[in-house]
Amino acid sequence: MRRVMVTGLGALGALGPDVPRLARALRAGQSAITRTPEGFAMPYQAALPPAWIDEALAGAGLPSTLVRRASRPVRASLAVAAQAWQDAGLHRREPDGRRVAVVVGGNNLNGAQSAAATGRFDRDPALVPPRLALQYQDTDHVAALSEAFRIRGEGVTVGGASASGALALIHGARLVTWGVADVCLVVAALAEPSPAELRSFLNLGAMVPTAGDGPGGPFDRGHRGFVHGPAAAAMVLEAPGAGRPLAELAGHAAGLDANSGPDPSVEGETDVLVRALAAAGAAPDEVDLVGAHGTGSPLGDRTEAAALRRVFGARTPWVNAVKGLAGHGLTAAGLLGAVAVVVQLRDGFVHPNPWLRDPIDGAPRLAGPQALDDAPRCAVSSAFGFGGFNSAVLWRAPR
Repeated sequence: MRRVMVTGLGALGALGPDVPRLARALRAGQSAITRTPEGFAMPYQAALPPAWIDEALAGAGLPSTLVRRASRPVRASLAVAAQAWQDAGLHRREPDGRRVAVVVGGNNLNGAQSAAATGRFDRDPALVPPRLALQYQDTDHVAALSEAFRIRGEGVTVGGASASGALALIHGARLVTWGVADVCLVVAALAEPSPAELRSFLNLGAMVPTAGDGPGGPFDRGHRGFVHGPAAAAMVLEAPGAGRPLAELAGHAAGLDANSGPDPSVEGETDVLVRALAAAGAAPDEVDLVGAHGTGSPLGDRTEAAALRRVFGARTPWVNAVKGLAGHGLTAAGLLGAVAVVVQLRDGFVHPNPWLRDPIDGAPRLAGPQALDDAPRCAVSSAFGFGGFNSAVLWRAPR
C-alpha cells in the first residue's frame, strides 16, 4: 500500500486562470463575487472571463485540432490538466502511458450545450451537431485528456454532486495506493448547467435569491445561499520519490447519508471527518487548518459547524472557505478547495475570510479579514453534495 503525494496543481476560475494567481488572490483575500447586471437571472456571480480559458491553453502545447474541436468545458479540463502536468514535470519525465490513469470529477457537465442543441433540433433536426453524440457525455473529458497526454491506463468519471471533485481525488488516490497506476491525473471539470438547471438552484433556495444587503458569506449571519463561480481544477498524484512533493494525501473518507434530498447531515459529515483522520493516523489536535465546504447556505453552514465541533471540540483548527472568495464551482468545488488547501500548506499561510462580519452561533475558529502566516502542517479539505454525498481528505506538508 503506497503513500500518495501531490506533485502538480492546476486551477482555473474566478480568482485567476492559473495557480500562481489563485495563490496571490487567496493570500490577499481577494473576492471575485460581484453584482450582476440588471435583468440577469442571478443577483451575484463570480464570473470566469472567457478569455482566461484561451490564456490558460496558450502555453499548454496541446494538439491544435484537439483543442479546436473540444467543447468549452473540455477546453477548461485540458487547460488545468496541462498546468498540473507541467507543474509535476511530467512533460520532461514522460512516464509510461500504460501506468498513467485519469479520473474526471463531475456529472451533467454539458447541460448548456445540450439545451442549445435542443433549440436547434426544434428548428430542424438536421441542425444538431454530429459531435454532440460525443460531447454531451461526461466521458468526453476522459477521452480528450487521454489523447492530449497519451494516457493508456485506467480512465473513469466520478459523479457525486458538489462532492464530485473530492470523490475523484479519493478514487485517484486509491489507484496510486493500490499500485494500479504510478501517476494519476485528477481533473474536476467545468460544469456548464443549462439556464433552467441553474435557475433550479435559485428556486430551491440554495442560491442567494436577491441583491439585498449583499451575498453574505460562509458562517456569517448574513449568509443566504451560494454564489455560482464556474471553475475547473487538477492535481497530479504519484507515489513517493517520483516527483517533487507539494503535499501528501495522507487520509481520506467518503460516505452517504441514505438521503436523496438536498439537506445535509451532521452525522454524515462527522463520520467522514473522523474516518479521514483515522486513515491518516492523525489526532484532531494535529490539524492546523480546515478548508471547509462552506457554501454560505444557512442550514449547510450550521450543519458543518456542528460537525466540526464534534470532531475537534471547542477549539477547532483555523477554518476558511474558498467559496466565499471564488463562488461555488458546483461539481469542481471539492477539488478547487483541495488545491487551495495544498497551496496554503505549500506557501505557509491561512487565507482570510474577509466577508466575515458576525459569525453564526457555534461558528468554528474562523480566520479573520487578513491572511495568517501560521504555516499549517496538517490540514483537512471537505466536500459535501446534494443527495447525501460526504467526503473529507487529510493533507500533510511534505517532510
